[in-house]
Amino acid sequence: MKKIQLINGPNLNLLGVRETSVYGDASFEGYLQSLKAKYPQCEIAYFQSNSEGELIDKIHKTGFMVDGIILNAGAYTHTSVALHDAIKAVTSPVVEVHISNVYTREPFRHKSLIAAACKGVIAGFGLDSYRLALEALLSPK
Repeated sequence: MKKIQLINGPNLNLLGVRETSVYGDASFEGYLQSLKAKYPQCEIAYFQSNSEGELIDKIHKTGFMVDGIILNAGAYTHTSVALHDAIKAVTSPVVEVHISNVYTREPFRHKSLIAAACKGVIAGFGLDSYRLALEALLSPK
């Protein structure tokens, strides 16, 4: 069974109520249950924190023993060299995910400090971005 760690960063605990015109009105918990049901061959663990240090700690703790990490670092994507370094330090492949298309938003969101450390980046497909990231991690390539 493949083990996948899904990590969400700041403000993503408010999905379903926060800026619904950008992020939609579905809760993440509901989406996560449907993702788990669709991929019973995967053990999908979930973690969310608004704290950069806690995200780094979770990457360190799981990044040597899971088959992949799906990371939506939220705003830390654009500011955190420390997250970049944490991703580089572990052996598990990491896919950077964004619900919105960050390239259609404010210019400061166009630059990711973590992308170069990740296996790939998926953005702009709503919550389905997580499924696409999971598919990428399950792909034999």
